[in-house]
Amino acid sequence: MAGANREWLVEQFIEFTSLDSESFHEKAVAAKLKPMLEALGFDVIEDNAAELCGSECGNIYGFLKGNADKKPVLLSAHMDTVKPGLGKKPHIITDEEGREMIVSDGTTVLGGDDVCGIVEILDAVRMAKEDPEGHGDIEVLFTVAEETYGDGARSFDYSQIKSHDAYVIDLTGSPGHAANAAPSIISFTIKITGKAAHAGFEPENGINALQAAASAISKIQQGRLSPEMTLNIGTISAGIQTNIVPGECVCKGEVRGLDHEATLSAAKKVGETFRAEAEKIGATCDFDYTVHIKAYRTSEEAEVSKCFRRACKTMGLPGNLVPTHGGSDNNMFAEKGIDGLVVSCGMQNVHATDEFALVEDLVTGAELIAAIIKERQPL
Repeated sequence: MAGANREWLVEQFIEFTSLDSESFHEKAVAAKLKPMLEALGFDVIEDNAAELCGSECGNIYGFLKGNADKKPVLLSAHMDTVKPGLGKKPHIITDEEGREMIVSDGTTVLGGDDVCGIVEILDAVRMAKEDPEGHGDIEVLFTVAEETYGDGARSFDYSQIKSHDAYVIDLTGSPGHAANAAPSIISFTIKITGKAAHAGFEPENGINALQAAASAISKIQQGRLSPEMTLNIGTISAGIQTNIVPGECVCKGEVRGLDHEATLSAAKKVGETFRAEAEKIGATCDFDYTVHIKAYRTSEEAEVSKCFRRACKTMGLPGNLVPTHGGSDNNMFAEKGIDGLVVSCGMQNVHATDEFALVEDLVTGAELIAAIIKERQPL
């Protein structure tokens, strides 16, 4: 099988990352992707995610017919970036070790999350098509609004999917690793209502909502609760000015954990603690939570995992399967009964203005995906 096209990968990476594509504004990326997929022979559709989740465009799904005697495979990446992502100016530099890397100008993210995945999938399919041994059916799904807890993938109609296995090309780090477990992410909002009063003339007539919140927070363990769970109270808003006893306090935070029920229990315990402290001083407490994504764990013995390790072995890559504490579209796939892995693709320092991608990792990443397609087992 022919190798990756280094020059093409760099050229397309720079073109894609130059496009504005913050979450819900992926139209330019979709417009570039569709004819590229059609040129590769895919039947392409754009779904109605635009109206379902409020994006400028829909998810892009493509189907490429292959040999009927090989299992089909789903490859996926997302089209959106986090902020600041407007006016990105990618360019190539050489680091101290002589490696070529692509960076932004430092005022925006690069957008390698997830353009790395997009271009590697495209070149991998090109390689697979040129392989004389052929390939099975290939499905691709490029989603909108992944960075907002998978809104695009949540909106997709999975009755179209023929594959039982998926590779989501969306993990930080050099190629050769994959995440087979990811957390539930549950955000919560707590509103404590006390009673405002003049802090100088009649503080005893007030009920200090902030005091109740502070007391509750002092009783809640934050940070890494265990190797599989984290908890954070991220914002606190209370009071209107310094001479008024704060009659209201709102706290927001999140819990992440690899066991869904344990994570949900931890979130509810936060609410119980705040409620108990509010009641002690005569305040009331409202607690709401939202489950953004649910935890999954893909077995190391599942075919999707075995195929990944086989492909890595052929390329001399580690083939490690690890848990991650970040969510991805694979959380949505798992809910639909699709076994999946989130595959590392060379993105580094993601969600930051010093994000970068090594050119060599783009090459290796594309060749690994092509190897995965080649390693698919007979039906």
